[in-house]
Amino acid sequence: MRALFVALFILPLPAWAQEPGELELVKKVFAKLQPISIRADREYCGYIGYDRSGKLVASKARRGGKGTCMSSDPDNLVTVIASYHTHGAFSTRYANEVPSGDDMETDELEGVDGWVATPGGRLWYIDTTDMVTSQICGIGCLPMDARFREGDMGRIAQSYTYDQLIEKLIGLDE
Repeated sequence: MRALFVALFILPLPAWAQEPGELELVKKVFAKLQPISIRADREYCGYIGYDRSGKLVASKARRGGKGTCMSSDPDNLVTVIASYHTHGAFSTRYANEVPSGDDMETDELEGVDGWVATPGGRLWYIDTTDMVTSQICGIGCLPMDARFREGDMGRIAQSYTYDQLIEKLIGLDE
């Protein structure tokens, strides 16, 4: 029993929210953006990073399309550590309760991790070092679309490797 207790203290901490205050900032950003994104049925995106004074801040959100969003270079950030984006309104035509393969690939290409908010109010973190996405909090943890229907995508796991996520998304198309 003592070995288990000691082992718990030497295990590495989760990769998400390594920066002090990052999770808190992300939740504040999404608390404001989710209702706008859902109402407009558009993705909104931006970056998290450090400004010139060393403060952790978010860049201004940019409005995207119905399934895509390209952030512009953040003027207020000196160092970018993560991207963030919403998934718009609930739809039975999109697998929008999990990050997409493109979400993970884009973050990896940019060399940053990512945060994704879903219409069901889930918050996901994309770790591009390990190419794993993890559900930080579930349905209703963030503002959610009143039209959201739980179970539309079947069972949603707590985390997915990139390959598992692609398998899940391909399985939904069949």
